[in-house]
Amino acid sequence: MAAPSNRDVWAGLLFLGTGAAALVIAWGYPFGAALRMGPGYFPRVLGGILVVFGAAILVRGPRRGERIESGWSPRALILVPLSMALFGVLVERAGFVPALVALILGSAAAGREFRLGEVLLLTAVLTVLSVGVFIFGLGLPYPLLKGF
Repeated sequence: MAAPSNRDVWAGLLFLGTGAAALVIAWGYPFGAALRMGPGYFPRVLGGILVVFGAAILVRGPRRGERIESGWSPRALILVPLSMALFGVLVERAGFVPALVALILGSAAAGREFRLGEVLLLTAVLTVLSVGVFIFGLGLPYPLLKGF
C-alpha cells in the first residue's frame, strides 16, 4: 500500500514530528530529576514517548494497510482552531468554565456525528473533570466564572 493513503503511516509521522520538535525545542532547558523536575523534564520525556510511539506506528502501518477513508473536512478545519482560539479569549474574559464549554461544543460541532444530548453530557462530564484536575488539583489561577 502506498504511503500517501496509509492512515498509520501519517499518524506515525505526525507523532514522530511532534515528538522530535518537542525534543529539539526543550533540549537547552535544564532537565532536573523525577523528584525535582526542571523546565525541560516534561517536554523531553513526552517528546521521547511520542517518538517511540510514532516509530512503532510507522513500522506497523504498511503491514496493516488501513487506507484513509475520507478527504479533508472544511468544517473541522475551521471550527477546531476557532474553538481553541475562542477558549484562549474566553478563559480570561468569562472564566474557565464558559471557555471550556465553548471549546467542547465548538469542537464537537466539527464532527459529522453531532448529537446535542450526547455533546451536552460530554461537556458536563469534561467540565467537571477539568475543573477538578486543573483548578483544584493543580491550582491553576483561573476563575471558574468571571468574578468568582
